[in-house]
Amino acid sequence: MGGTMTAESVEQRCQWPLPPQDGYTVDDLFTLPDLPPHTELIDGSLVFVSPQRNFHADVIDLLVSGLRQGLPSEFRVKREMTVILNNRNGPEPDISVIRADAVTGPDQTSYHAKDVFLAVEVVSPDSESRDRTTKPQKYAAAGIPNFWRVERDGADSSPVVHVYELDALTNAYVHMGMHRDRIAVDKPYPIDIDLTAIDQL
Repeated sequence: MGGTMTAESVEQRCQWPLPPQDGYTVDDLFTLPDLPPHTELIDGSLVFVSPQRNFHADVIDLLVSGLRQGLPSEFRVKREMTVILNNRNGPEPDISVIRADAVTGPDQTSYHAKDVFLAVEVVSPDSESRDRTTKPQKYAAAGIPNFWRVERDGADSSPVVHVYELDALTNAYVHMGMHRDRIAVDKPYPIDIDLTAIDQL
């Protein structure tokens, strides 16, 4: 008999919960047992995140470090924390700049969109469509004033940062520029990051 696997034994091993008719809610996101780390909720569906690549991890490290330089006391920089946009959407931006007084303690697992000033997504092959369209549209609709989308520049490991600001009239993001070697912007506070420093990580 050895290593033969029956359909029954496979079924017992992979028991995924059956989604509710109207989809999952943010409450489910925080209470369902055994969800993989960094699971996101998009339009009531659970989205599982693939393992990170070096580029993704290095860009997050570089930007988090740069964003914390000269950080005003009213802000905090957080990585990979759920942001509750509404009852059916709890994405996890790679980086968020949030209001300092939104931090309630070490056991906190999420923040509300109204407390987020900047959401950053580093595009991965498995999340390309979500990072380029779905998530920015949802961040804009939730009123997050600034959004950065970080792409990999061709085959090399250089990051390219696309900067967006929320247009209050249309509730949509406006592309404010593309930054290759250095990002220097004044929103949500003065930020100056040497993007070429990724080579030293």
